[in-house]
Amino acid sequence: MNSLRRFIEESPDIKTIPSNYAYSTNPQDFIASDPDHETIPAIDFSLLTSKDPVIRSQVLEELHKACTDWGCFQVINHGIPETSLKMLIEKTLEFFNLDEAEKKDYQETDFFNPIRYGSGYNLNKYKGISYWRDYLKLFLHPDFHCPNKPLGLSELFFEYAKRTREVSRELINGMSTNLGLDNAYVEKALDLDQCLQICVVNLYPRCPQPQLAIGLPPHTDHGLFTFLINNGVPGYEIMHKGKWIKIQSTLPNSLLVQTADHLEIFSNGKYKSLEHRAILNNAAAKISVNVAYGPSLNAVVAPADKLVDKEKCPAAYVAMNYKEYIKMQQRGQLFHCLDRVRI
Repeated sequence: MNSLRRFIEESPDIKTIPSNYAYSTNPQDFIASDPDHETIPAIDFSLLTSKDPVIRSQVLEELHKACTDWGCFQVINHGIPETSLKMLIEKTLEFFNLDEAEKKDYQETDFFNPIRYGSGYNLNKYKGISYWRDYLKLFLHPDFHCPNKPLGLSELFFEYAKRTREVSRELINGMSTNLGLDNAYVEKALDLDQCLQICVVNLYPRCPQPQLAIGLPPHTDHGLFTFLINNGVPGYEIMHKGKWIKIQSTLPNSLLVQTADHLEIFSNGKYKSLEHRAILNNAAAKISVNVAYGPSLNAVVAPADKLVDKEKCPAAYVAMNYKEYIKMQQRGQLFHCLDRVRI
């Protein structure tokens, strides 16, 4: 298997994409609204964890508004060194630069394999079209897995996974407070001590026809929410109020967080899973590190009991085992998986 990155490097003068990557024939499909960075909420993690009830209350209100109005927000002052985030991006790029022979043991076989590497994968077999990306997928928790090359990658991922779990618990505790739920109830219902933490590193090489190919099509993520960092190359877009919004930059040393399917299910629809996509360009490669935080694989996720009232607010989703939900998604329901459990 040759990667897209290698293909582009060996074909520097290529003007057209191979036919199996032609996702769209209508360039209008990829036109987004003008970016509006100022309105993307920023949550100060140091204030969220403040012992001052007035300060914490204010940040909780900002968090609730971000979840209901946007489905994404930036986390600042989270305590993870900026140098660590930059080094993680650099090391993942080094992984993609390894010879194909050094990566062959990780080639895609099954979703639940703890380390998977591939290129152009199309989960939904959409018209036989492949996505314009190379990828590395890792299971980080409850058991940690990472390639042993390049040197230092495993240590960086281990520390990043640990730190983002700490941030995740504070975020879910804050969201629980906003929903009127006790933290102990949420932790028990979702078995967060055994939370599933998966990383997907996506490399989108420069594309000679970015108006025709797609990095990842519009979709939502499984789990509670996803952390995103990248190398600063534009290409990430979110659906906001019926329009695609370009997210071209974020605050320095911030983590971009997007809400996901099981937060929508557990909140009984009060928080919506964010629809997003990855588009391409012909100038530079984009690399993104996406860490999903979810319930335990064995957890049965349903709307929280306290958020359900048979007459005023009935359950909007059926209960489903998290692992079975992921299997359903992997069988080709990436685009509308939530519809399968919505009542």
